[in-house]
Amino acid sequence: MTASAGSSGFIEVKRRGLMLVLSSPSGAGKTTISRKLLGLEPNLTMSVSATTRPKRPGETAGTDYHFVDPTEFGLMINRNEFLEHAKVFDNYYGTPKAPVFEALRGGRDVLFDIDWQGTQQVAQNARDDLVSVFILPPSTRELEQRLKSRAQDSAEVVAGRMAKAADEMSHWAEYDYIVVNHNIEESVTQVRAILTAERLKRQRQVGLPEFVKGLREGQ
Repeated sequence: MTASAGSSGFIEVKRRGLMLVLSSPSGAGKTTISRKLLGLEPNLTMSVSATTRPKRPGETAGTDYHFVDPTEFGLMINRNEFLEHAKVFDNYYGTPKAPVFEALRGGRDVLFDIDWQGTQQVAQNARDDLVSVFILPPSTRELEQRLKSRAQDSAEVVAGRMAKAADEMSHWAEYDYIVVNHNIEESVTQVRAILTAERLKRQRQVGLPEFVKGLREGQ
């Protein structure tokens, strides 16, 4: 079944979901944009990663992370069950394929908050389903100011994040879209426009052949 009648009585064309990846250097606004998108887009869900790190107070297994032991994580790698995975500060993180592909088949979109290395791995595993957006700050000075204004990190940590940002931003050309985050609301509008356009791509509207056939037959 690739098309169904909506509440208005019109036939709705079924589509395959997409994976929307947002990447940026720390402080460029990626997390804020992601949260606002999730609040505005009911058909968009956040990808839930698996990790070997211990569960922290207040976290819920299956909602914040899938918590697995290192042995199981290694077996999952061997079984090729991840879209992407990496080791970060002695712990492993990875995106399980199965729930993501299930969502895509159901026409639901999945949001990823991963870096350029993770994005490369996702592209290798499922390029046709991937829409990648890189968020840039309006200036280096503004990025540093945003990091300092969060008052969460020491001057040394901020300096480290700034040094890492230069390397991260060098990968901008590997992404499908670039958004310069001058203003959060404007940036959210731009990412939503990208999402809308990508949802309408012919190859994602898997119900189109049947729908057009019906139109040609006078339905």
